[in-house]
Amino acid sequence: MSKSSRHCFRSLTVEENLFTGALGRSSSRTGVKADLDRVYSLFPRLAEKRRTRSGLTSGGEQQMTAIGRGLMSRPKLFVLDEPSMGLAPLIVDEIFSALKWLNRDEGLSILVAEQNSAVALKYADRATVLENGVSVLEGSAADLRQRTDIKTYYLGGAPLPPQHFPKETAA
Repeated sequence: MSKSSRHCFRSLTVEENLFTGALGRSSSRTGVKADLDRVYSLFPRLAEKRRTRSGLTSGGEQQMTAIGRGLMSRPKLFVLDEPSMGLAPLIVDEIFSALKWLNRDEGLSILVAEQNSAVALKYADRATVLENGVSVLEGSAADLRQRTDIKTYYLGGAPLPPQHFPKETAA
């Protein structure tokens, strides 16, 4: 994923990007400031970069900015698509730890579509496994992590059996 696809306004600072998430909601300046402080406590590196133009920050910082901007709108359900894509493992852990905290401690419902199944199952409480858009398995992430078939097919234990690959068509 390129930096530009992380949906930051590249010419705005990190803080200005975060403020755009609060537009359109009814809230006092105090409420917006409290939400900004909350984002900075989740992602301290954003506080350090608050005056930096988003286009000059790393991919991980842009992802944190995009997530923070979404949180500024005070969602009831927070939906993320591939939040780990293209990011260093330490940044992925930082982001998923923040999401886990938001869910566990603040009660925010979070839906994550993530191809990195090891990361998704490490931080999730519940998970659904989809193949070709069809739910094939669901349950607690802890239970799914222990299943031999999940370990084998999704966590790097062995190659997928032939029926999991698309059929080749004759030319």
